[in-house]
Amino acid sequence: MPLVNWLKRRLVVIAGLLTLAYLLLPNVVVTVFSFNKPKGRFNYAWQQFSLDAWKQPCGVADMCGSLSISLQIAVWATIGATVLGTMIAFALVRYRFRARGAVNSLIFLPMAMPEVVMAASLLTLFLNMGAQLGFYTILIAHIMFCLSFVVTAVKARVMSMDPRLEEAARDLYAGPVQTFLRVTLPIAAPGIAAGALLSFALSFDDFIITNFNAGSTVTFPMFVWGSAQRGTPVQINVIGTAMFLVAVLITLFSMVVTNRRNKHNA
Repeated sequence: MPLVNWLKRRLVVIAGLLTLAYLLLPNVVVTVFSFNKPKGRFNYAWQQFSLDAWKQPCGVADMCGSLSISLQIAVWATIGATVLGTMIAFALVRYRFRARGAVNSLIFLPMAMPEVVMAASLLTLFLNMGAQLGFYTILIAHIMFCLSFVVTAVKARVMSMDPRLEEAARDLYAGPVQTFLRVTLPIAAPGIAAGALLSFALSFDDFIITNFNAGSTVTFPMFVWGSAQRGTPVQINVIGTAMFLVAVLITLFSMVVTNRRNKHNA
């Protein structure tokens, strides 16, 4: 039968599109309900189309303040984890030292360990040190669990690098710094960028580790969780939609740059 044969030939494509639609369905729901005007406290049922929430995204008390805190922590955690993770990845790939195998194994522990265990362990550490729970304890905790993801992404990129390119640069009288800036760093840049973007997303989205080590500081995920007990403001959907659109634009921009670079190299 023609229809059956057509489905067999395109089964993988159809399955991929259905999976993608399933993954994007929550984002679609969030976007749709960002234009809703609920009659009660909870934004769970469609009532009326409205742009009020988009006109006043900070109309809910303390929401934009918690969003600002989350963005600050995510930015600083991304910078710290990316710098440290990149150096660790280069050290693990390029150098031989004692306990190298142990360090390689320990790097994956934060990725495999349940978040609640890590959160409780970090809280115990901070309390034993007498640290005041707040912005900086959250930042330290986020850098610690983001570090593993950066190391993994950058390490995979560095391992795939051709060492002959750096040797060619040295043969052309390039110094160590010049070789690193013009050869090594551009080649490793996609892995570094992937680790940085992943760190930002994980840090901004984290709730469990943050909740344990936040003290009186309230981040955006904590605000969402707290507001869900009393009512769900439409502005939460607005912020979620805006973050999703920003992520899509960044992805599209990256694809355009990559395609132009491939065409130029071809």
